[in-house]
Amino acid sequence: MESSNVYRSSSTEVTLDAHDPIRDVLALARPQTVTPVPLYATAQWGAQFAPFPHIKLGVMVEGECWLCVDGLEPLFLNTGDFYLLGNPPPYGLGSSIEEARARASDGPLRKEISASRPEISQGPVTYTCSVDFEFQDSDASTLFSSLPPAVLVKADDTDGRLLWNIATLLVHEMETQKAGRSLVLEHLAQILLVHMLRSHAGSSHEPLGWLASVADDGIGAALRAVHAAPRHRWTLEELAKIAMMSRSAFAADFRKRVGRPPLDYLIEWRMQLARAALRTEDSLAAIAETIGYQSESAFSTAFRRVVGMSPREFRVSLRG
Repeated sequence: MESSNVYRSSSTEVTLDAHDPIRDVLALARPQTVTPVPLYATAQWGAQFAPFPHIKLGVMVEGECWLCVDGLEPLFLNTGDFYLLGNPPPYGLGSSIEEARARASDGPLRKEISASRPEISQGPVTYTCSVDFEFQDSDASTLFSSLPPAVLVKADDTDGRLLWNIATLLVHEMETQKAGRSLVLEHLAQILLVHMLRSHAGSSHEPLGWLASVADDGIGAALRAVHAAPRHRWTLEELAKIAMMSRSAFAADFRKRVGRPPLDYLIEWRMQLARAALRTEDSLAAIAETIGYQSESAFSTAFRRVVGMSPREFRVSLRG
């Protein structure tokens, strides 16, 4: 007998936000997720790292250590703490500030032990796991230019407790060799990255770029509108109305939160989309129309002003 009562789940579709700025940016950046071997050490130890033109995310699984990033005050990490490094200069981890800052890094970590070995001979244990997000395209790092060299989320923060729940799954996958391991690690790493970006956006008072979309309802609504329809000829009045603010208040608040005027952000976002499109075989005229320019010449002029070269030159450089 056919029932007249239809389950909501079968009659209503739930559509995910296809123009979430975080989703858009990660899709353009195309980061490759790399999970280095976890660091498992005891006694006095130190490890130094070269500048990393990408993003590194780490969690202190057990123990404590110092994180020293060149040009910043040393950061003390305890069990459950998370750190995010955005395009960091040289940095180090160590059992003391002196060990973390040591530059004699050509030898192995003292008493370093593989993460697969559960037993430790002597001394307090330090166990850290990290994930590297490496951008495949040389210009993708500009999307994360608003990130500071180091973001720290402590274990006792509200965000820290949530991150720890996710990290326990990540650590478990790192320590096992089960089917689908790489896929699970990739998705968990991206979830951790998004939550770290949210935490930073919610606590920072510095200009955030597209990250402002997760920290401010008014400005965020305008940013989401720009991402949803980059080809639209947006005006300041339209965006201010979406943000439910006066034109002057919107312009001032947008510049404060994002770091640039609204229409400048629109142009720069269009150029990010253009960079990605120039990696395809689409014609310049088609790309220009897709991102909101009425002619190829207008698109080329804007692209050269922002990127420093013409679209044709940029495409040739990619092939080179």
